[in-house]
Amino acid sequence: MSFPQHHEEPFLLPGDRECIPELKGDSLRIPREEEGDDWDGPVVEVKTGAHTSLYPDFQAHSIVKPAVAARATPNFKVRAVSLGGWLVTEGWIKPSLFDGIINKDLLDGTQVQFLSVKQGKYVCAESGGGTIIVANRISASGWETFKLWRVSETEFQFRVFNREFVGLQNGTTDVVAVATTPGESETFQIVRKSDDMNRVRIMASNGFFLQAKTQDLVTADFESNNTTWGNDDPSVFVMNIVGTMQGEFQVTNGYGPVKAPTVMREHWATFITEPDFQFISSSGLNAVRIPVGWWIASDPSPPPPFVGGSLEALDNAFTWAEKYNVKIVIDLHAAPGSQNGYEHSGSRDGSQEWGQSDENIQQTVAVIDFLASRYASRPGLLGVELINEPLAPGVTLDSLTKYYQAGYDTVRKYTTSAYVVMSNRLGPMDPQELFPFASGLQAVVIDVHYYNLFSSIFDSMTVQQNIDYVNNNRTSDLNYVTTANGPLTFVGEWVAEWKVNGATKEDYQRFAAAELEVFGRASFGWAYWTLKNVNDHWSLEWMIQNGYIAL
Repeated sequence: MSFPQHHEEPFLLPGDRECIPELKGDSLRIPREEEGDDWDGPVVEVKTGAHTSLYPDFQAHSIVKPAVAARATPNFKVRAVSLGGWLVTEGWIKPSLFDGIINKDLLDGTQVQFLSVKQGKYVCAESGGGTIIVANRISASGWETFKLWRVSETEFQFRVFNREFVGLQNGTTDVVAVATTPGESETFQIVRKSDDMNRVRIMASNGFFLQAKTQDLVTADFESNNTTWGNDDPSVFVMNIVGTMQGEFQVTNGYGPVKAPTVMREHWATFITEPDFQFISSSGLNAVRIPVGWWIASDPSPPPPFVGGSLEALDNAFTWAEKYNVKIVIDLHAAPGSQNGYEHSGSRDGSQEWGQSDENIQQTVAVIDFLASRYASRPGLLGVELINEPLAPGVTLDSLTKYYQAGYDTVRKYTTSAYVVMSNRLGPMDPQELFPFASGLQAVVIDVHYYNLFSSIFDSMTVQQNIDYVNNNRTSDLNYVTTANGPLTFVGEWVAEWKVNGATKEDYQRFAAAELEVFGRASFGWAYWTLKNVNDHWSLEWMIQNGYIAL
């Protein structure tokens, strides 16, 4: 079985100035404070830590499209790996990071359902929220599911379907879900049975336990601290965990402000180190994609529960990358408010709020400003990815293109050579939807993610069917987003993993070879997800060391 060999000839990276046509005229007119004569629209002041910038208020002013610029063609293909799970936590990549958390199964965003043992029915936020709490449902779905906000190791707040919080009504013992912002009355203690952790009692802020007196009435007035935990006790519930999250918010809030700084700084200092960059360079890769979170711009004192230290790690990455001739794409993986609700976006409970207000978009632009200003002069900088995997329809095309324009302008304040990478939206959308906007910009890359996973169409595919899908369907997908005068294309995430059971090493080699061949045709290049992972096939390091992939 033959594999593509490492290209040893000298090359220029796409980020090098020699590869980029000169930017001229109106294509780089940047509306900012020091160019006040060029911008007569409203501006907004954005502060990120000690950093303050003025930006055009793009919600109040229409975007003026720049003149179409010539497309920059790279002199080589990016062959990169993402450093996932490092500066933005993803628990599935390194589960042991969570091992020291007390009640680690009850983190922010955990979805729980409560079955009253006395009534034999599920607790429900009637109408999804805005009224009383009952215990009369035979089965559980959305209204019967509560998202945890963790306050301490044993104290929690319960968010319901319509996003209100469970609490006590006006100092009474009535349990309702009406508050939009949680406080003391919306904070509860979960008491777990020592030999059956899913059997619980819930203490309210008034010191009494919740009880299901009847199916249509849940109150906070059960006085006794003593219980046999039997089925005759109306204050006993069976807690079913039906969903979990293990992201940066969960790990830092789970450990709390005392322990989290130590745990995270140890992780950042050991998970990715200088020898990893030496391995990357010697293995035939020439770039890394580094996910970061919005809180990095407020380092060393980001808003709680996030902790400082990731900025120093990113600084180290640039030093190591430059030593081993590796380029860096900084990827804003987690935006304020969460652009997709996933744990890797820094979401607390799965809510997707990015782009729904001008404020968090402006805050995101400020993060890009911070990163671009800090690293624009570093020879290791290849590009800046403005946001990762915005999810449709929660993120609208209008809000995304407005942000991409502002983010592009911000990067161009500091560098004309770095690529600006724009992720396509996830969800039901046209993969070319950014083309009318992006084709008018210089040195822009469209990021697409291709997995033979995350869809039922792959569930029963054989080895050969997966390979054929890559050769045929992914080739077609890539051709569709690769046009002569459009933006460059980047398969920014892919992996040699699938749903095939019992696949052999040779099967994986054939699959990976097909992906490398097809994704290697992307005009900008590709990035494997990810370098290190406890799941072997998701670890490019493991795949290379064990002969599954050769570059």
